[in-house]
Amino acid sequence: MEFYKYHGLGNDFIIFENRDNSIHLNPDKIRAICHRNFGIGADGILLVENSETQDIRMVIHNSDGSQAEMCGNATRCFAKYIYEKGIIKKKKIRIETLSGVIIPELETQNEIVTNIRVDMGKPVFDPKVIPCNIDCEIVKEKRIEVGALAYDITAMLMGVPHTVIFKDQLLDEDIIKEGKAIEESFYFPKKTNVNFVKILSRNEIVLRTWERGAGYTLACGTGSCASVAAGIINDLLDNRVLVHLRGGDLIIQWDGENNIFMEGGATEVFSGQYELDV
Repeated sequence: MEFYKYHGLGNDFIIFENRDNSIHLNPDKIRAICHRNFGIGADGILLVENSETQDIRMVIHNSDGSQAEMCGNATRCFAKYIYEKGIIKKKKIRIETLSGVIIPELETQNEIVTNIRVDMGKPVFDPKVIPCNIDCEIVKEKRIEVGALAYDITAMLMGVPHTVIFKDQLLDEDIIKEGKAIEESFYFPKKTNVNFVKILSRNEIVLRTWERGAGYTLACGTGSCASVAAGIINDLLDNRVLVHLRGGDLIIQWDGENNIFMEGGATEVFSGQYELDV
């Protein structure tokens, strides 16, 4: 089975075409394919499938075997792949996902995608929708206790559940330990992505994300959107923000009411054949 490996700022994905619906993955197969020693190695798998209502359908599997509703970095990789491989030759593509329709707009040079601006939809702060076990109208700077530590969080559904915590210092060991504990805590029945944010100015932040189903990631597109949205509703950030991630930078724009836009690139790494028992 032919595969392609892509990454968005180091958040890496294996892409298989499944427009004939011949591929059937279970959690054990997904974990084996994504294993960085015994498989191809990736944060997740993307399946290219036909859509009855949109241009194309994207199915996302996390490296732990779970399925993700949506992913910002995956969307940029997916859009670059389907355009450059001639599957959908449009500069504005409507992609069906489990969380709804995502619309990337492509900038190209000599038929190579050089930049992708993605309409990521609106953040939803209602705890019943996220879901989040906190009794309030919106999850904005609410105190939670996990283990021996307390956090003031802003949480939302940004395609997938996200929790944002503003900190003055970002230490890898704390992000790994605390991120995992918060992800799996009582407050989030479907778990959550956890974003730790250091504000440099009203237009610039540093972000570190513990990703639900994937662990400490090099970059998170939905997490970047969630972090900027959290900063805006708490009057800490302006409407256009440069986000520094471990794997590179993204630009996030939000007017505080309508859809959030994410802008960045994606890279094809390599392709090959994998003996996939479909």
